[in-house]
Amino acid sequence: MSEELIGEQVVGSNNEKQNNRLEGVESFVLPLQDASMDIWDSKYRLKTAQGDPLDDDINATFKRVAIAISEVEKNKTLQAKWQKKFEWAMRWGAIPAGRIMSNAGAAQHKPATSTINCTVSGIVEDSMQGILDKVQQAGLTLKAGCGIGYEFSTLRPKDAFVNGAGAYTSGPLSFMDIYDKMCFTVSSAGGRRGAQMATFDVSHPDVLDFIKAKREDGRLRQFNLSLLITDEFMQAVKTNADWPLVFPLDEKEQAREQLDLEDTSQVIWKEWPITKDYIVNDAGKVACKVYRTIAAQKLWNVIMTSTYDFAEPGFILIDKVNQMNNNWFCENIRATNPCGEQPLPPHGSCLLGSINLTRFVKQPFTADAQFNWAQFKEVVAVFTRMLDNVVEINGLPLPEQEFEIRNKRRHGMGYLGLGSSITMLGMKYGDEASQLFTEEVTRQLALVGWQQGLALAKEKGPAPSMEEEFELTHSLVSQRPELLTDGFKLGDKIKGKVLHAKYSRYMQQLAEEDPELVLDLAKIGSRFTHHSSIAPTGTISLSVANNASNGIEPSFAHHYARNIIKPGRKTKEKVDVYSYELLAYRAIHGLEGEEEGHQQALPDYFITSDAVSPQQHVDIQAAAQKWIDSSISKTANVPSDYPFEKFKHIYQYAYDKSLKGCTTFRFNPEVFQGVLVQEKDLENTLYKFTLSNDQVVELKGNEMVEYDGETHSAANLYDALKEGYYGKL
Repeated sequence: MSEELIGEQVVGSNNEKQNNRLEGVESFVLPLQDASMDIWDSKYRLKTAQGDPLDDDINATFKRVAIAISEVEKNKTLQAKWQKKFEWAMRWGAIPAGRIMSNAGAAQHKPATSTINCTVSGIVEDSMQGILDKVQQAGLTLKAGCGIGYEFSTLRPKDAFVNGAGAYTSGPLSFMDIYDKMCFTVSSAGGRRGAQMATFDVSHPDVLDFIKAKREDGRLRQFNLSLLITDEFMQAVKTNADWPLVFPLDEKEQAREQLDLEDTSQVIWKEWPITKDYIVNDAGKVACKVYRTIAAQKLWNVIMTSTYDFAEPGFILIDKVNQMNNNWFCENIRATNPCGEQPLPPHGSCLLGSINLTRFVKQPFTADAQFNWAQFKEVVAVFTRMLDNVVEINGLPLPEQEFEIRNKRRHGMGYLGLGSSITMLGMKYGDEASQLFTEEVTRQLALVGWQQGLALAKEKGPAPSMEEEFELTHSLVSQRPELLTDGFKLGDKIKGKVLHAKYSRYMQQLAEEDPELVLDLAKIGSRFTHHSSIAPTGTISLSVANNASNGIEPSFAHHYARNIIKPGRKTKEKVDVYSYELLAYRAIHGLEGEEEGHQQALPDYFITSDAVSPQQHVDIQAAAQKWIDSSISKTANVPSDYPFEKFKHIYQYAYDKSLKGCTTFRFNPEVFQGVLVQEKDLENTLYKFTLSNDQVVELKGNEMVEYDGETHSAANLYDALKEGYYGKL
């Protein structure tokens, strides 16, 4: 074993195959459990086309990734220096997102893949050419391994007249079916199924169809669905007002219908992502035809009923997203990546990475437990440079995507293991102490990140958009009237770095903590426009982080079945896993060989997601969102018997807490199988299968059954049959 100095630690290089310990980490670290090793091997371990491993162990994966990311430094000395620091950071819990782990340094074997997780399509224009162009672009994006989001409310409603065709359109949902089938067909890189997000304006005439679209078995199963919820709609719900369902009016349609543009029962003027070919007033607003009205509370109840029973659509508070966007002066965001943590402009892209917080807990499960803030901040600093370097090896397939990511250089650093760390520190997830810890760890991540944004700008130059000049328009003044107070005039040209650092609402908040930093950012510019978001981190948490809790979540359970998608299988595979904190507690107390009975002896702060109230879930999200400049992917787990009226309050509470979005999950076995499933739920749920001779067989969800040459849990087989995976491949 050779030794090399990384940071201030002596790190051993061990080439022993299947080494499941991380080298060079002084904190308490457990050997990876079998499920974690299996996921690393199938998802992130580099292999030849014949399936022969090229990464000997996880440390070799880290080294491959560190070499690839450090090679963008300008000389050999810096490359060697930062390779070692990047390896050190990864061993201390800095985990690049899955596309980076899988594809960085793998160009010889996977030349057409990307290191970017998150993209958003260009605007889907309301024409056959526009729709099909975006299908092709999406196919190339998914083939590179990226997830992609789209807004479909730019398409005219069902039965609207199409001028060029002289016929009536089938509506946006029918065109979404095309994107769905394309995604199903395209083999997404790295053995992962394609991931898509569809967003839809709450004022679109087909909004009810969108809400109910996935209730048809097998339909739109390659999509997550989210509604774009506006402040105006929320106010209409509060005041029990009518809600107009509208779509833009073009000149030809107006010539046919002769609507009164001043009559609000016929036409409403509003902001719209496209103005071309539509009727636009001097303020830049688009004339939208009122198709019909619906009571806002009635529509609200339809949305709430769907989320209660089907966990969709999601809930994106789009006005808050745009109000808090650092690029408020040059972007109008209408869509997100598939999991919602990255609201992005047309053709926008963002890379991700998460820090495993459990690495920094010292003396866990004791009265002296503490968080190593100094070490955490050092890792954040190194990881910021590391993620910024990934921009140079993005591998995105479209020139529009390449321009966006290089022009703004946004990345989304977050964390995982928050729930596990809270437990290891002796707190209960959701209580006041845990909320304060969540806010502080996120605040420190933000401060160090933006300090590095300034340092990197001084060393390498700011993001190009920082030096770009933007004309001060009526629209910008309406959003930031203080610009006029500060002496600017309409028509003035203002640098992006000034509009970014001095006038974005997020950076104004940061200035309250570190005013000198923000002043310097306004003078010099930042290396990137966005620094943080919190992703779900499902497979990263389970693999490299040894099943530390996902992202910002508490642990789902301390022993449970996880449903894993594996290449070549049509159903998910059920795998038994244990929470990191349970394994750590058993190891520290000499209980490694003990089984479930010892859970009864766990301290009372050992709670799981089902013991956290929906309000506490929202409180934790709000504590983090204050310092996250993009967004957060979080799910509030709701008990199956949770009252509907109380359920509706969760979303109102999320709005009142200024979140950018909200997602809930209530176990409903008749609808779907989740990724995380507790054994008691499977044991208590019966699934009915009708055989070819019409015989009906009932099986418990956790019973194993042979079908099509494979063994499945009854719950996963039921899900795959219902979703149409058999008979389609």
